[in-house]
Amino acid sequence: MINLYTERTPNTQKVHIMLEETGLEYRETIVDIGKGDQFTPEYLAINPNNKVPTIVDDDPADGGGSFAVFESGAILIYLADKTGRFLVTEPRARSQTFQWLMFQMASVGPMLGQAHHFRAYALEKIPYAIDRYTNEAARIYHVLDKRLTEHEYLVDEYSIADMAVFPWLRLHERQGQALEDFPSVNRWFEAVSARAAVQRDMERLSAEVIDLNEEFRRNMWGDDQYKRR
Repeated sequence: MINLYTERTPNTQKVHIMLEETGLEYRETIVDIGKGDQFTPEYLAINPNNKVPTIVDDDPADGGGSFAVFESGAILIYLADKTGRFLVTEPRARSQTFQWLMFQMASVGPMLGQAHHFRAYALEKIPYAIDRYTNEAARIYHVLDKRLTEHEYLVDEYSIADMAVFPWLRLHERQGQALEDFPSVNRWFEAVSARAAVQRDMERLSAEVIDLNEEFRRNMWGDDQYKRR
């Protein structure tokens, strides 16, 4: 059994998709990040970075006790190794998969996340920040579009790299981007969206609008988070 500690965020959606794709049995625990559940001692014991997602595998491959994994990219690799799926063994293709996964972790998530923040969440609308991250989002989409013009998926076969990128591009409008401007990304996005496992996960996403109240802002972006450990 995989115990998944989750919320409805792009980073957690990656892991939901992987679990649905592999058919692994899993149990969800919702971590209410708006109310500060990520700062409880119990959660920090399995994820010292107080973020979501985290998994705890009750049946690890080594036969030992339960094993916790945090960071969404590390979780995808762990589950791929556990199941032998969505991560090829051929050295060059495996390296390319890791390269595009790291591109997501280092660029797609952080930069598009900043575009979200300054365009939609920040109380003060700062033109420099909005332009900076909107333009960087466009640059990232162009990088992906060039790659996907030459390859059906990011590494030819559908892989954990595609699962990692897709949830962030699902929110393209928040980033000031239109998929129609990136035809190869648009083609890829439609192909990934059509997968049964992805559709099952999309149905589970909450349609509720986030209440950006003071408690939510403090727990998500407060400047004293380092003190609550």
